Amino acid sequence: MLYTLTIILITIIAVLMVIVVLLQSGQGQGLSGGIAGGGGGIGGGGNMMGARRTADFLSKATTVLATLFLTLCVLANFFIDQEAVTQSAIQDRAVPPVQTEQDFGAPAETSPALPPQDQAPEPPEEN
Repeated sequence: MLYTLTIILITIIAVLMVIVVLLQSGQGQGLSGGIAGGGGGIGGGGNMMGARRTADFLSKATTVLATLFLTLCVLANFFIDQEAVTQSAIQDRAVPPVQTEQDFGAPAETSPALPPQDQAPEPPEEN
């Protein structure tokens, strides 16, 4: 229950953060605006009083939402119900191994790799 609530809050915060970031206007106008001397500097007229306050609010809102997002993502790991999960999804789908009854104390039913040697090796002859 708590995990589901946390995931719902994370989703809402993520959507709000996307909206807030998209509402912000570009401040540096990218690389081409800085080289071409776009009017974003002192006296450029790009910052009016209302636009500056909105940019400050959106910047602070982005910081707050990002902090909440990261905190809730970390906390969500602690809310996962560990008793309900006994195996991974891969282990649940795996075919169980075939159990065969084997008596490891009994001799092997296969023939030996070397032929039986009934005689002891002969000692070398001396000259």
